[in-house]
Amino acid sequence: MTLKPSRRAIAAATLFLASFATASPIGGPGAAPLDAGPTAPATPITVSIVLKVQNPDALDRFVASSSTPGSPGFRNFLSVQQFRERFAPSDDQIRQITNDLKRAGITVDQVYDNHLLISATGTADQFSQAFATTLRDYVDAKGRRFHRPDHAPQLSDLILYVAGLNSQQSTFKPHLSSARASPVAPHKLVLPQGNSTATGVSGDFTTGDVANIYNVNPLYARGLDGRGTTIGIVTLAGFLPQDCYDYWSAIGLKVKPNRITQVHVDGGAEIAPNVGVVETSLDVQQSGGLAPGAKIVVYDAPNTEAGFVDVFYKAVSDNRVDTLSVSWGSAEIFNYAIPGVSFESVALMAVYHQAFAEAAAQGISAFAASGDYGAYETIDTLPYPKFTKVLSVLSPASDPYIIAAGGTTLGGDIALYYDTVHVPGERVWGWDYLSDYVLTWYGPGSVDSFLFPSGGGGGVSVFWPVPFYQRALPGIRASEPNQQLVKYPNYPDLSVQQYLFTVPAGVRGRNLPDVSLNADPYTGYLILSTIDGGWSDYNGGTSFVAPQMNGIFSLFVQARGSRLGLLHPQLYGLKLLQQLSGRDLGLRDITTGDNWFYVGAPGYDPGTGLGVLNVNALERALP
Repeated sequence: MTLKPSRRAIAAATLFLASFATASPIGGPGAAPLDAGPTAPATPITVSIVLKVQNPDALDRFVASSSTPGSPGFRNFLSVQQFRERFAPSDDQIRQITNDLKRAGITVDQVYDNHLLISATGTADQFSQAFATTLRDYVDAKGRRFHRPDHAPQLSDLILYVAGLNSQQSTFKPHLSSARASPVAPHKLVLPQGNSTATGVSGDFTTGDVANIYNVNPLYARGLDGRGTTIGIVTLAGFLPQDCYDYWSAIGLKVKPNRITQVHVDGGAEIAPNVGVVETSLDVQQSGGLAPGAKIVVYDAPNTEAGFVDVFYKAVSDNRVDTLSVSWGSAEIFNYAIPGVSFESVALMAVYHQAFAEAAAQGISAFAASGDYGAYETIDTLPYPKFTKVLSVLSPASDPYIIAAGGTTLGGDIALYYDTVHVPGERVWGWDYLSDYVLTWYGPGSVDSFLFPSGGGGGVSVFWPVPFYQRALPGIRASEPNQQLVKYPNYPDLSVQQYLFTVPAGVRGRNLPDVSLNADPYTGYLILSTIDGGWSDYNGGTSFVAPQMNGIFSLFVQARGSRLGLLHPQLYGLKLLQQLSGRDLGLRDITTGDNWFYVGAPGYDPGTGLGVLNVNALERALP
């Protein structure tokens, strides 16, 4: 069985490219930018020309073979050169494209080693002529000026997408959540004492606590700390490396003083308060704390359409890392053309997918946060109840070639301002378990104000079909009916409605998440980010889970002396074997709780996926 998302994604991209001019990152929910006239012809522009993978079906077959235990090609991965020779445009085709660009007066800055991305610089007039379109300037709701094409550019058969013709600020967001904004009891922040790597205090957990909770310590006892492996982080915000070294020192970890390498893509990401610096800091702290012997390469880029494309292609083309995680994204359905709401083009999901396919072919295991808005990811950008809630999942976590990292709430007593709430055991993360408390102490409306829809992202993709590794597994769902995205422009007056989009029903799509760990801020973590205020606690979100998985699986890479590649067939196969044999193969069911729609159940469910990890058992069971 082989995966077919590349062909479907590219077909869908072609179908929706007519919406190129409107389907781009927004300036505000439903706010149409103001047309400021044609872009000045001499305006300098740098674009990223993404080329199509050649023989995408063969690439899917290769990835399936290299990642499926028992296959003759299992874990026989490609170098970048081998990938380029088999699946990328040829040298002659690259020459053809670069010569065409040069004849148009455009400067070719770089051809990536994988032959899938060309960076080029020219003027607005030159790019308009080269791609038979017209660039116009617009002003968004915050007064920021940008340019974009007024109609779909004409692309050759070799080109999938041109990122950068649209210069609007993106809306990719990190998936970090805090309980401090909710009615949580104030307390003194707790740091580890003495030589302890853990606090044992819920809300002030460290990576040492993660190791205790999910049985990582036996791997450390065997000498597995990530030595000889390299962790990759993809991010859209800068950070201060010293914060990470100070975090590891504070929790008693001895690490090499030069383990972090920064790669600034497209000039690098912004470093300022409230732009996501804390996200990048925690990504490095969590992954590096669970694998203290691993090296870390942080790829950071501006939070733009081209930045998010380039940072993935740079990471896979470099091929320096064994594992890779990202905690940024946007709701999947925003890739479609929604009247009055402009987001990124659906073509971008095909663009990302090519990078993840190359990563898998080269043996890189990739992880992405599944989101923090439960089953309703659109609410992150289009707030309920001014917009209706619709079941939706996060991109790029919905891609079938990336592990979607979901979230749970740990069992125990949670001390709140007026009372204590007891959670009997680990459950799907969804703050509805606090509903009785907030209704009692804060009255009607408090659930929507304080709690909804915070929870672990999960559900059904309406873009990616069910991948081969999920087809035989009970619990896989199709998309639900009656999911209409509607805006109430005169809210709270509901009499005026603006229809935006209907989520297709009955789609047998990719289900996510795949696996989960604790992500609830009430049972959450410490972060150190001096730019955003220093130490903070009661932090959570699936932004923690993706880098934690990144670090944990780097220990597995060390144990095997080789990369692991696409993990899905291996994990889903173990789950089936575990259900048949009754043995603990490292994937523990979470059977209680919900993410405001999908409930925990034996086997697979879109609340926590395959469940949470018993890391020691999983490491021993993984082929």
